[in-house]
Amino acid sequence: MAPETLRQVTQHAEHVVNALNTEAKLPCKLVLKPLGTTPDEITAICRDANYDDRCAGLVVWLHTFSPAKMWINGLTMLNKPLLQFHTQFNAALPWDSIDMDFMNLNQTAHGGREFGFIGARMRQQHAVVTGHWQDKQAHERIGSWMRQAVSKQDTRHLKVCRFGDNMREVAVTDGDKVAAQIKFGFSVNTWAVGDLVQVVNSISDGDVNALVDEYESCYTMTPATQIHGEKTPERAGSGAY
Repeated sequence: MAPETLRQVTQHAEHVVNALNTEAKLPCKLVLKPLGTTPDEITAICRDANYDDRCAGLVVWLHTFSPAKMWINGLTMLNKPLLQFHTQFNAALPWDSIDMDFMNLNQTAHGGREFGFIGARMRQQHAVVTGHWQDKQAHERIGSWMRQAVSKQDTRHLKVCRFGDNMREVAVTDGDKVAAQIKFGFSVNTWAVGDLVQVVNSISDGDVNALVDEYESCYTMTPATQIHGEKTPERAGSGAY
């Protein structure tokens, strides 16, 4: 690919990313990475994504023709969610001026097909969003994927605390804590009820009353559960709630 073509690709990518960050109301910020034109460059991008805790996932756009074998090493090691944004820079074809230079620059139809093939060939689980980068429906789908990617990122660091664990001989709530940590990343450990009692006893009556007031101001509650309701004892300290 000629240097001038690659320069235009970079300019278009900068324009699209800036527009998405300012106009698409996405829940996360897109960070433009250097153009990947060789297997080593692509592998470096995937490796950096893996080790950057600020990165929840990788979005790729095949602006022009991109031989898909260049992606094999990078996709093999990538352990973050992946989205292929199948879009074109132009919303419509310039029929009056289209020429071979334009077609050489704008080959998402070819590059995207290559990328889709290698993803399927490698059984790579990834999302695909198709649509122009100014289309609101495309924005919504990218935003939805971002929220899922962030949820997965947060789950890897989640620590679940179980007090009293499950009832004796019960199967359905027992699960497999080891499998959960291997698959989802979060740990599930049991703590004694006595540890919880110590924390509850350390909370002041004022903190409890303030939290109840916040609940009543933020949520619509049934009369029975409101302060002085039939299911809520009079305020007499934390033991009343």
